Amino acid sequence: MIFDFTTAGESHGRALVATIEGLPAGLVIDQGFINHELWRRQQGYGRGGRMKIESDTIQILSGVRQGETLGSPVAIMVENKDFMNWLEVMAAEKVNTPPERDRKVIRPRPGHADLVGGLKYDRHDLRDILERASARETTMRVAVGAFAKLLLREFDMLIASHVINLGEISIENQNADWGQIEAVYDDTMLRCTDKEAEARMIARIDRAGVEEGDTLGGIFEVVAKGCLPGLGSHISWTAKIDGQLAQAVMSIHAVKAVEIGEGVTNASKPGSQVHDEICYNNDTRLFGRLSNRAGGLEGGMTNGEEVRVRGYLKPIATLRKRLRSVNIETKEPMDSDFERSDVTAVPAAGVIGEAMVAIVLARAMREKFGGDSLGEMKRNFESYRQQLIEY
Repeated sequence: MIFDFTTAGESHGRALVATIEGLPAGLVIDQGFINHELWRRQQGYGRGGRMKIESDTIQILSGVRQGETLGSPVAIMVENKDFMNWLEVMAAEKVNTPPERDRKVIRPRPGHADLVGGLKYDRHDLRDILERASARETTMRVAVGAFAKLLLREFDMLIASHVINLGEISIENQNADWGQIEAVYDDTMLRCTDKEAEARMIARIDRAGVEEGDTLGGIFEVVAKGCLPGLGSHISWTAKIDGQLAQAVMSIHAVKAVEIGEGVTNASKPGSQVHDEICYNNDTRLFGRLSNRAGGLEGGMTNGEEVRVRGYLKPIATLRKRLRSVNIETKEPMDSDFERSDVTAVPAAGVIGEAMVAIVLARAMREKFGGDSLGEMKRNFESYRQQLIEY
């Protein structure tokens, strides 16, 4: 039983849509929770003008009745309120728009999909590329991730994120525990567990946006609590869940590197300081680890500890400080185009990271425990949990 999804829609188009397959029948769907997740994605100091226009709310079109999933595909939609300002430009039918209003893009932005997408798809108005390449698409990933979170909550699995670096500023304790991370779940600033570092980050954002016309990247960490050992597998490269998580987080716009646990620092340490020693709890009758440097993953499988994944976000490619580019029509050097943008989106990327991690874990749960209904899935889950206790 495979949990999967597909999204469609353009940044300034009529709406964003998604279809979700593989949810078991009988899962209670809390639309308030889903809308709250969409709200969290729109928060964060340094966000741009688009967040003032959109107040994203989900519409469920199929697959849910009387508040419960039916086991059939779920179709969802989020309307783009800004579409009213782009009716001519984004019309599906052919419209003879005057050149002064066509918003044609012919000066690609360095670091963006504009130029390479235009070359690949043979499009000479780069708006055909940037509308889909926009991070606005992640609205639907967060919505789908909220469905995945609702499924995982049925098995006592929770997911949250926090910002550990922004620009050149890092928090002091980069190994924050679950309680500290959960405490900033709904934070509307930078979702940072170190408030002294957060104040310096905010000042840095102000300087970059107002004085420098620049953008900032950073690092977010996603933590999943309550994973049983054994999700994923060692038997093939496609089954390894650490690889799936890395691909999922890397697919987020502007993420250029992914770290599992303490993978970066572990690369320069001896093995005796890296590998998590094993213990046994006589009360729970379960194996565990004395540390979690591996980020909850060993041999391509969850090991029962918290899953910890970090995404390294480059600065956003759209910035007021114009970079050198080339006019694709005249081939003459020109400054790049500027589209409305954020100064930074690291906190939002953390929420998107939560969604992608939730999707990967939900898929792994459906693959392992199956079940056409939630009740059947839970019975299979409980049987496996008993197997772990009796091992």
